[in-house]
Amino acid sequence: MTRVLVVEDDPRLVRALVLNLRARHYDADPATDGRTALRLAQARRPDVVLLDLGLPDMDGVDVIRTLRGWTRAPILVLSARRGAGEKVAALDAGADDFITKPFSMDELLARLRAAVRRTGTPAGTAATTLVTTDDFTVDLSARRVRRAGRDVRLTPTEWHLLEILVTNPGRLISQKYLLGEVWGEARGGKTNYLRVYMAQLRRKLETDPSHPRYLVTEAGMGYRFEPGTAA
Repeated sequence: MTRVLVVEDDPRLVRALVLNLRARHYDADPATDGRTALRLAQARRPDVVLLDLGLPDMDGVDVIRTLRGWTRAPILVLSARRGAGEKVAALDAGADDFITKPFSMDELLARLRAAVRRTGTPAGTAATTLVTTDDFTVDLSARRVRRAGRDVRLTPTEWHLLEILVTNPGRLISQKYLLGEVWGEARGGKTNYLRVYMAQLRRKLETDPSHPRYLVTEAGMGYRFEPGTAA
């Protein structure tokens, strides 16, 4: 049973979320403030976190940063904040998705299912466990990326995108496929999601992010991983 931590200070909304999740056979734990959420996360080790940013005792972005210090569980932000800067701040802190209130339960559940899928290991990755380029290495079994002798910290969403690309070297991966695998079919037209996360990956891995060598865009079609000269 998938364990979900629901962090929301509105008692009516948290009750509705918990009841709906339990009715669909999720193991849901409620928390109405940041400190309770962090304590429950340590004790219960959730598979997914649903997190409101406007908590009474601390900002949700600080909760994200704290959680990212020790867990890679997907974090789905639920917030009435609509500003692009706040969304970017949450994503940069380590959130995997941003759902704007009000939202439908069907949309939330679809995003939740996509987050759970992203935590699994894609088919076909077992044969290759170490991908090496001239500038960085990707250890698929350890879920670890190193560049210039140092670990590169990736969010779960960044990792999943990179994993799909590096396990298909030289192959064009369509935007539609990537969106479906990482965010679910409901986000099939949100190509801006891909642009944002691919830009983040390039900043972390490419020597010249504006002229990428490894994470190549095929305009209007998708993305390709070119491993270069390294074996």
